[in-house]
Amino acid sequence: MQSTRSEDGTGIVYEQTGDGQPLVLLHGGMAPRAYWDPVLPHLESYAAIVPQRPGFGTCLDHPAETSANGVLEREVAYVRRFVDDLEGEPVLFGHSYGALTAIEVATEAAVEAVVAYEPAVLPDGYREQANLADQMEALLENGERREAVKRYVELVLHPDGIDDLDAWLAAWPVWPDCVELADEVLRMNRAVERYRLPVRLEVDVPVAVMTGTHGPDFLRQSARDVHDALPHSRLVEFDGLSHSGPAEAPARIVAELDAFLNS
Repeated sequence: MQSTRSEDGTGIVYEQTGDGQPLVLLHGGMAPRAYWDPVLPHLESYAAIVPQRPGFGTCLDHPAETSANGVLEREVAYVRRFVDDLEGEPVLFGHSYGALTAIEVATEAAVEAVVAYEPAVLPDGYREQANLADQMEALLENGERREAVKRYVELVLHPDGIDDLDAWLAAWPVWPDCVELADEVLRMNRAVERYRLPVRLEVDVPVAVMTGTHGPDFLRQSARDVHDALPHSRLVEFDGLSHSGPAEAPARIVAELDAFLNS
């Protein structure tokens, strides 16, 4: 583990492997930093950097939100400070909530490009009826942390159902860590439900928006909506991959990342 301290005194812990083009990896709201472990071996030609995000082991306070998107704004500012402290302009590679963060960071920070796998943006019709945050909050208030995170898995990772979900979760290496992150998952879902995609995202650099055919329909639609809102975007759809595409098929994802950055 390494650490840096931004100009405002914020301490940021991160891991870096390899040399080459800086590639900052931002995981989603469900997973711990270890989400990227299957991907890292395929990034030998990059300086892959995984920062410890707010709430995921950092000692940051989370004061009451000052605006509808306050939680997201604080995280974007945190990542922007980290990016500004790096040498050179990095590529941002985000998954889910990390993808939304990466795109928002790129509206102001100096980056070379963005790769966004299924950004956590809710289409208008879906957002109006979304209540996952409320469901999770009710379960957490009753002390049911495991059930709260399980509800997220059911609605986001496996919306079409899965045989013996409890057995699947028990075999999932990061499941215990995900349960520990229940409060952060709730916090991020609340931010996602409040976020409204602008007609145009002011991102001047190239963006590759990725999605999988086996993910939730609303996230596939959101990927298209984000693509349409970006001035310089490429939409890539992976046959057979779900919302966890980067961890499911890291070689395929990195091959597309390479092609995009070298085009």
